Amino acid sequence: MPRSSIATNDAKPAATGGVQSLERAFDLLERMADAGGEVGLSELSAASGLPLPTIHRLMRTLVACGYVRQQPNRRYSLGPRLIRLGESASRLLGTWARPYLARLVEETGETANMAMLDGDEIVYVAQVPSKHAMRMFTEVGRRVLPHATGVGKALLAHTPAEEVRALLARTGMPATTEKTITTPDGFLDALEEVRHLGYAMDDNEQEIGVRCIAVTVPDSPTPAAVSISGPAGRVTETATEKIVPVLQSIAAELSEALASSGPAA
Repeated sequence: MPRSSIATNDAKPAATGGVQSLERAFDLLERMADAGGEVGLSELSAASGLPLPTIHRLMRTLVACGYVRQQPNRRYSLGPRLIRLGESASRLLGTWARPYLARLVEETGETANMAMLDGDEIVYVAQVPSKHAMRMFTEVGRRVLPHATGVGKALLAHTPAEEVRALLARTGMPATTEKTITTPDGFLDALEEVRHLGYAMDDNEQEIGVRCIAVTVPDSPTPAAVSISGPAGRVTETATEKIVPVLQSIAAELSEALASSGPAA
């Protein structure tokens, strides 16, 4: 990897005790991600409050390292080297979540899952199975379409309607059971219900006889959701009233752990 060319006056200690240039560089990368992955220097300067010369030096170094690319139009975009970091971090996210999923199993009795939105698909990154003889099992790494899953509804609940419609147009809405939602309007109505209730449910929509309850992990560094799944005969309306607060509480604890220097259960 090329050596950093950041000027010495940018490398002074930060107020947090770290290196100021590193804090600034990561702040710029996060601002680029928030802006959709491509920005101009003036936009970064306005958003960050840093002077243009400082931003230019930081971006020049990030380009040299492969974390940022300069486009022909002189704007900057996130670079391919970040993909490897993101993939590794995603795998670790599932590892960090396992103790929290284990607690979900202990407190609800049902299989606990963690999933993320990867492109247009839902990917399961962690699971702890129920101890019941009759239990649900989803292979870690499995990819499904979001319209038929509780985690998909949870993850898309606060996405603008036009973006949801565009995603559904790309993926289609195939029915996996007779209860699968197969129209964009029906799915948007379901998302409105998720926003109202504070949790999402897959009620026999992915597989007959199975219910799944899901909530998002608040302020997760990448959008993620946790869920429990079990036979419809056990995951009843009465059970749901008890399970939802447990899901929300553990999701909040996981969020705090991910925001700290090191998750711990």
